[in-house]
Amino acid sequence: MQNIKVLVVATSVIMGKQISNLIAEDSIIEVIGAARNASEAVSMVQELRPDVVTIDIEVPELNSLVALSSMMSQRPTPILILSSGSKDGITATITGLQNGAVDFISKPTQLFGPDLSQIKDELIFKLKQAAQIPLRTLILNNITVSTVIAGQQVEDAPKTGCMEGFDQIVAIGCGVGGPKALEIVIGSLPANFPYPLLIVQHMPPKYTKVLAERLNRFSSVQVVEAKNDQLVLGGTAYIAPGNCHMTVVQQGQVCRIKLHKKAPVNGYRPSIDVLFESISGLKSLKQHLILMTGRGSDGARGMLDAKQAGAQSTLVESQETSIVNEMPEAAVELGCVDYEVPSHLLASKIMEVTGELRR
Repeated sequence: MQNIKVLVVATSVIMGKQISNLIAEDSIIEVIGAARNASEAVSMVQELRPDVVTIDIEVPELNSLVALSSMMSQRPTPILILSSGSKDGITATITGLQNGAVDFISKPTQLFGPDLSQIKDELIFKLKQAAQIPLRTLILNNITVSTVIAGQQVEDAPKTGCMEGFDQIVAIGCGVGGPKALEIVIGSLPANFPYPLLIVQHMPPKYTKVLAERLNRFSSVQVVEAKNDQLVLGGTAYIAPGNCHMTVVQQGQVCRIKLHKKAPVNGYRPSIDVLFESISGLKSLKQHLILMTGRGSDGARGMLDAKQAGAQSTLVESQETSIVNEMPEAAVELGCVDYEVPSHLLASKIMEVTGELRR
């Protein structure tokens, strides 16, 4: 692998040095510059042409988000966020991911400041992964019309997420790159979409709640973080809470969400395989399973089992828009995929397979 050139963005000189020193310990990573504000970061990306940019998202003015959007519009570059666990930091991280950042790392929280050595291996691994993302994929993800990037918000019209009668259900799994992909897909569904959507996004606790809130704000369908024993309603998207597996069970004429904290599956909790397995047990419903951008193979085996059990349709995000294509590719290799679709066409494909385009 060629040397990876990294630009570090941090308003704190100490934090910038900590990050730079950590990643420079790897023999193939070269720190080519450090920026301390948004304008510096944007100009240095143009001048130095880094392979990856790291942004410490906890900045006083939150102007790292301005820098991030400017970089993606002027010279698309893989951006990795270092996120604090504060409410503002989590909100800024989700916004950054929806505005073009490819991944994030939670900084450890300690009384006297974060000990970044704890995240060294994860940081170096994710930098190397980010450097391999094709430029075309970054461009395709960021030219998609985005209500979040445009700063627009869906009007506060009543959402129809209260339909108890439905005969189909949609399950979606995603990992790295998922917040942006979900924004594109969920944000494109019409307000009158009549079926429930169950979503597993590989993400820690607290982040999933903020993700649900932001998707709800910028989508026509209702989006919520799932709760245990919650009634499943049509026209609503349910996001599994971080650190909880999510399943759906049928009780008489209704479906309810069940959350649990059994061991991680495929290294993840929530796991897509756990969700897909439970969906395949809902024999009275037509099932549509979707696997999007993500690392590893979580969801592939669950999709195969569901397909063999009679799922109506199986879809994966195509390689051209997947930030990390490992999960969709794993499902394709198992031979259980009906359609490969880029993220910006997935909503219309969901409408097609559920029969809503003909109505």
